[in-house]
Amino acid sequence: MSRFLVGMTLLAVMLPGTRASARRQETEEELQARIQQERNPVKKAKLEIRVGRVRLRKAIAAYDGGDVSQGADLLKGYVEQMKSSWQTLQRSGRQAAHQSQGFKELDIALREDSRLLEDLAHRISYFNRASVEKTRQEIEAMRSEVLRALFPGVRPRDSEKPRTHPPGL
Repeated sequence: MSRFLVGMTLLAVMLPGTRASARRQETEEELQARIQQERNPVKKAKLEIRVGRVRLRKAIAAYDGGDVSQGADLLKGYVEQMKSSWQTLQRSGRQAAHQSQGFKELDIALREDSRLLEDLAHRISYFNRASVEKTRQEIEAMRSEVLRALFPGVRPRDSEKPRTHPPGL
């Protein structure tokens, strides 16, 4: 009988969704308070990224609920927060190519968020897409800047010359 209980306990622990999440979602207010206290620029930037992503989730929920004006306002706040994170990293004096902590996290967040925004744009009415598309363009431009900081020796694709003949000829 005790083997049965041990087996069931192990099974319950191993099944997804059967145990409580180890970390609850922090509120925007809690994150903002931590940002105000944080002195380490990398940690501060990471907290700012988290606040931005909270705002993005709220904006998506607003659009999904049909509240376009609130969604647009939240998207503006999201962009401001992500720009703040980028500025914090730039002002830190760290070289992204050599000390990439914070920069990598920002790049990953911007890439994932761009996909979320693209998905959102496909779910909402064409007439309500302007703010979503504008936000996505701003995020892509910011991500390009982050990538240039992370990989300074790599030329952007836009500046590459088109080939006039196939390689090897």
